[in-house]
Amino acid sequence: MIPSIENQSSPGSTTVANAPQPVLVFDEVWFGYDGDIAVQDITFSVTPGEFTAVLGPNGSGKTTLLKLALGIIKPQRGTVRIFGQDPRSFNEWSRVGYVPQRVEAVQTRFPATAREVVAFGKYSGFDPLRLFRNFRSGSDSDVENALEQVGIPELADRRVSDMSVGQQQRMLIARALIRQPELLLMDEPVAGVDAAGQEAFHALVSRLNSEMGMTVMLISHDIGAVMREATTCACINREIVFHGGVHDMRSSDLSKLYGFPVDILLHDPNHTHR
Repeated sequence: MIPSIENQSSPGSTTVANAPQPVLVFDEVWFGYDGDIAVQDITFSVTPGEFTAVLGPNGSGKTTLLKLALGIIKPQRGTVRIFGQDPRSFNEWSRVGYVPQRVEAVQTRFPATAREVVAFGKYSGFDPLRLFRNFRSGSDSDVENALEQVGIPELADRRVSDMSVGQQQRMLIARALIRQPELLLMDEPVAGVDAAGQEAFHALVSRLNSEMGMTVMLISHDIGAVMREATTCACINREIVFHGGVHDMRSSDLSKLYGFPVDILLHDPNHTHR
């Protein structure tokens, strides 16, 4: 049972002068499904330019946090803010890119090309004529640029069903990038991708963050990728176990997160844990 609360605090009510305002805030957030608590008392924020990874085991509430950020579900206690607004009334979604975990619906239900899927990312609101124009805009320079950004311009006219999983995930990033978002949200985007594809994917996202200044929140279970690429990490297992710089995270934090001993063994000159 999630406890009720009479007065909820307003996130960011105490701020440091000239400090950048967070693009995403979770403030004492609770949510449960049919009485089972999924996340409890979650408080952390994502500031502009951060690459934040949300790490945790299966069933720990990671995807629930993403749904809360997108306004798909509403917190039962606490507050969520995206660019300072309640996600359920936020109307500037061109500022946000979203990369889902899987693309089976595109693969099996619609014989689309990569170009068409990426063009679909331009669509906003219910306007069937505009949707048709955007979907068929094969010469659109925005589409070409987005595919170029993710390194697959040569696949523009390939059917999605003929692409590898790694190529499909790059295509979905291109779709998210077509409106040049400020915040990129990703839900375990390398699930099912081979090791080489995962490495290339994480390098791409790291470049978007470091070179283009894009703020990133990545849902992941890959400890190694998180510690190589992210700048901050929120370890979640229903509640916050750790939040801070990835190189401040200790083996004891991960052991508490997963419930069994975990050692950090990375050949990383910036990381001192062995």
